[in-house]
Amino acid sequence: MKTDTAGSPAPTPASALQPSRTRCFSGIQPSGRPHLGNYLGAISNYVALQDRYESIYCIVDLHALTSVHEPDRLRRQTLEMAAALLALGLDPARCTLFVQSHRPEVTELMWLFATVTPVSWLQRTPTYKEKRQNQPEDVNHGLLTYPVLQAADIVLYKASVVPVGRDQAAHLELSREIARAFNNRYGPTFPEPQAAFTEAPVVMGTDGVRKMSKSIGNTIEILADEATIRRQVMSMVTDTLRIRRTDPGHPERCNVCQLHRSFGDDFEAIWDGERTARTGCVDTKRLLADRIIARFAEARERYAELMASPATVDRILDEGAERARPIAQATIAEVRERMGLR
Repeated sequence: MKTDTAGSPAPTPASALQPSRTRCFSGIQPSGRPHLGNYLGAISNYVALQDRYESIYCIVDLHALTSVHEPDRLRRQTLEMAAALLALGLDPARCTLFVQSHRPEVTELMWLFATVTPVSWLQRTPTYKEKRQNQPEDVNHGLLTYPVLQAADIVLYKASVVPVGRDQAAHLELSREIARAFNNRYGPTFPEPQAAFTEAPVVMGTDGVRKMSKSIGNTIEILADEATIRRQVMSMVTDTLRIRRTDPGHPERCNVCQLHRSFGDDFEAIWDGERTARTGCVDTKRLLADRIIARFAEARERYAELMASPATVDRILDEGAERARPIAQATIAEVRERMGLR
């Protein structure tokens, strides 16, 4: 590696860091152990894409600071999410995994992007409006500029593909607009990231009404103990139009029946059993609980091992941040040159 006159590593030219494969990036909140909605909506897609693209994933602890203000909680939940991602199939040999704040270049790029981003773009984002309602006593500046940091996350690594759910399309479009605004002002620098939509539908919570969310408490914790998983599944609201066990069911509107799509290719037979009243809601919930427990049995064991060895997780995250370093530094060097910074 070349060094400068002070003996420090010289930045790698951006041209030397062009990916041999299409580069993919996504960030995930450090919300602790993921629930079923996290897995079906995002993590399963991450695992599948790590062989298709040059995949970079990070745990976005800087984003989390807009709502999590307890240091010990943030550290614990970051570790839990990292251990869970590894247990559920992310392989450090096939992808890059690190913690967002471990690559400080992203905060510099966020500020530089802030100078090309109109405030009106930020004020209209659905997330900002939602957060203002959910935490009215804590409408901090980070909630408004959240999308700028999100854009910086993606394009810092020159990612052209971002795996997202369809409900996140508007947020990705804003990242594209910010990259486009920079390119228009300073010349072609960043690819406009394209969405790789997950095919999973929005996963409803155990209440059957709202999207699965820890803040609501309607989740199924796939890495919890078997008793907890079974209790959460058995609490699920099913077919509200079915009053008696002998009544025919309506699987198209039953949340439990919908989730069976993700746990076996026999869901149509299960649905038929509900329509003809051969089976009841309790039967389909018990079967779903059995399948969730079986599907994630190996991951639960691996998760427990990783949580018992946090140094192992830290080492993987540190190596991931170091692997991302030359890409991030080359991007910042290029941006500084284009903007006239010395």
